[in-house]
Amino acid sequence: MRMMAAAAALALSGAAFADTTSHYTVLFQGRVAGSEIATVRGDGGVDVQMSYRDNGRGPDLREHSRFAPDGTLLSFAVKGKSTFGAPIDESFALRGAKAQWRSLADRGEATLTGPAVYVPVDSSFEAGATLVRAALRQPGHRIAALPGGELAVRKVLDRQLQSGGQSLAVGLYAVIGIDTRPDFIWLTGPEDPRFFALVIPGLARVIEQGWEGQGAELERLQLQAEHDWLHELATRLAHHTADPIVIRNVRVFDSQNARLLPPQDVYVYRGRIAALFPAGSSVRDAAASIEGGGRVLMPALFDMHAHEDTWNLLLQIAGGVTTSRDMGNDNTRLQEIISQLESGEIVGPRIIPCGFIEGDSPYSASGGFRVKDLQGALDAVDWYAQHGYGQIKIYNSFHPEWVQATAARAHQYGMRVSGHVPAFMRSEEAIRAGYDEIQHINQLMLTFFVGPKDDTRTLARFYLLADHADTLDLSSQRVTDLIELMKQHHTVLDTTLATFEGSFTQKQGEIDPSYAAVADHVPVAVQRGWHENSMNVTEQNAARYRASYDKMVQLVGQLYRAGVPLEAGTDAIAGFTLHRELELYVRAGLSPAQALQIATWNSARFTGRLAELGSIEPHKRADLILIDGDPTQNISDIRRISLVMKDGVIYFPAEVYEALGVRRFVDPPAVQALAPGALARRAAAP
Repeated sequence: MRMMAAAAALALSGAAFADTTSHYTVLFQGRVAGSEIATVRGDGGVDVQMSYRDNGRGPDLREHSRFAPDGTLLSFAVKGKSTFGAPIDESFALRGAKAQWRSLADRGEATLTGPAVYVPVDSSFEAGATLVRAALRQPGHRIAALPGGELAVRKVLDRQLQSGGQSLAVGLYAVIGIDTRPDFIWLTGPEDPRFFALVIPGLARVIEQGWEGQGAELERLQLQAEHDWLHELATRLAHHTADPIVIRNVRVFDSQNARLLPPQDVYVYRGRIAALFPAGSSVRDAAASIEGGGRVLMPALFDMHAHEDTWNLLLQIAGGVTTSRDMGNDNTRLQEIISQLESGEIVGPRIIPCGFIEGDSPYSASGGFRVKDLQGALDAVDWYAQHGYGQIKIYNSFHPEWVQATAARAHQYGMRVSGHVPAFMRSEEAIRAGYDEIQHINQLMLTFFVGPKDDTRTLARFYLLADHADTLDLSSQRVTDLIELMKQHHTVLDTTLATFEGSFTQKQGEIDPSYAAVADHVPVAVQRGWHENSMNVTEQNAARYRASYDKMVQLVGQLYRAGVPLEAGTDAIAGFTLHRELELYVRAGLSPAQALQIATWNSARFTGRLAELGSIEPHKRADLILIDGDPTQNISDIRRISLVMKDGVIYFPAEVYEALGVRRFVDPPAVQALAPGALARRAAAP
C-alpha cells in the first residue's frame, strides 16, 4: 500500500522521502469536468485537492489525512465549498483510544474498544479507498464505523488492465453499510491497494490519469457485477404467487374521485385486476389469499420526476412506486435498465422515459443529447420519437429561440414538451412557445425575480428564489396572470417541493425536514448527510430563506385551487422523498385524498397510462399497495406500506428495505396458499 508504506517507513526510520503524487480525471459522460490530485507527503501525510463541475455546480475541497505505521487513520481534515455553495469544514482525530470528530452536521467523541474507521460526511474520492483498506485489515473484512454502524467490504472482481505498454492489476470492491446501496470503488492490486477509479454507470468516471481509455471496460465490468448482485436480490424479493389471488377485506381508494370505498375483496388474475366484490365474498377457486384486515388498498404510486439507476429502483418499490418517469439519463444506459426490468432480471418500477435535450455550454448538464443548434435539437426530437418516447425535457442551456420550433416538432409526433425554463427566458415565454409542463416550482417562480443578466444555468436558479421569494405578493397581478396563462394552455407543474425543503430551510446540524420521519431507519452515514445542507443557510439568512420556501408551498396550493394540474415527483432519493412531497401538498392546503389522487390518477393521466394504471378497476394492471393505516386521513401513513404488487407480483417493503440496510416500517400481511392446484385446474377447464 503506497500511502501506508510511506507512513510506516517514515515512522520507523525518521528519514525523509520524496512526495508521490497521483492525478485523476473527473469525467461526466466522457467530458472532462474536473480533477483530483492526491499527494503522499514525505512525512506520511496525504493531501488531496478535488474540484469538478457539472450542470453549473460542483464542489471544491482540500483534504489532509495522517496515518499510523499500521495504516490506522490518525487524523482527517477537509475544508472547501459544497456543490451548492455551502462551506465544508470537517475534522477527525484519534489520540490513543479517544476519537473526536466535528463537522457542520455534528460533533462527537468515542472511546474505542477495538478497530474502527471514521466515515466523513464530505470527502474526496481518495477517502473511499481509506475505508476499504481499513476493513480489509480486519477479520471478515468488517470494521466498526464512526460515528456509528459497521462497514463490510466485499471483493467483487480482479482485472489486469493494459494501456500504452503498461499493465496494472486492479480490483473492484463494494463497501456495504454507508448508504442504502453498496458503494463501489476500484483500487490497484492487493500488494498496493490505492485508489484507482470510481464509476457511476451512465454518468461519471473518476480515473487515474493515463488510464482514461480503460474507463469503458471498468464500467462494463462493474455493470455486470452489479447486475448479478441485483438479479440475486430479484430472485429473493419478487414473490410469484399462483393465480387467482384474492385480497380480502380492504378499503379501496377511489383515485378518480379521491375517496375511500366500503370494504371489498379484490381479485387479481394473470397480473390484472379481475374483479371487486363486497368484503366477505365467496371465494371460488382462488389459489392465494392476502388478508387485508380493513387496511387501505390503493393504486400503486407514480414518481413523476426520477433519474433512475438500478439501486434507486429498489427503493422505489419499497416506497410503493411501480411506475417511474425518468426525466433525464444516459439514453443507452436507461434502455438497458428498461430491458432488464421488462425481462424480470432486476426489481423495480416500470420506467417511462423522457427525452432529455440540453444546449451546449460550459454549464451543461449530463444526459440525453447535448445540441449546438436548432437542427441538432430537431434531430434529437426525431430520435426520441423513433424510440417510443412520449415526452421531451428541455434544459437550462437550451437556446430560447429554439424552443418554439422544437416544441412544434415534438407536438407533430404527439409528444409532450416539458423542461426547465432555459436561461434568459421566462416561464410565460416557455408556455407560449409550447411547453405543456414545467419541471420544478423554482423554475416556474424564477420569472418573478430574474433580471436581464441573471444566468439561471448557475446556482442563481436557487439563490435568487431563496433571497427574494419571501417578498412575492401571491395576490399580485403578475401571479394571477401567470396562473391564468397556465390554465389557458393546460400547463402542468411537476412541483418537486420536497427537493427544495431542506435546501431552503435547514441550518447546518439540523435534520433535513424532508427526512426527519425516516432518519432513524437508515444507516448512520445517511443520517449524518441529512444533517448537512449543501446550500448556505445561515443564522443571518435562515428566516428569509424559510419564508421564501413558505411562499413556494403556498403557491403550489394556490395553483391547485385555481385548477392548474400538479404532478408529484422527487428528483431525490426514491420513496422517502415522494412520501414527503405528498405531506407538503397537505401543508399547501390539499386534503390527503387529493394529494394521493395526484400521485395516482393524475400521474397515469399525464403519462398516457390511464387505461391501464392509476386506479383500481377491472382489467387494469394489478399495481397495488396495501397500507397499515389510513392515508386519506393522515397522509403520513403513506410510509406504512406493507405490500406492493406490480403486475400481480408481490413485494414486501420490509424485505426490500432490509436488503438495503433500512429498518422496516411495518411487517408484511399474512399471505395464505388456498389451493395450489387451482390455477392448473382452471387452465385445464373447457
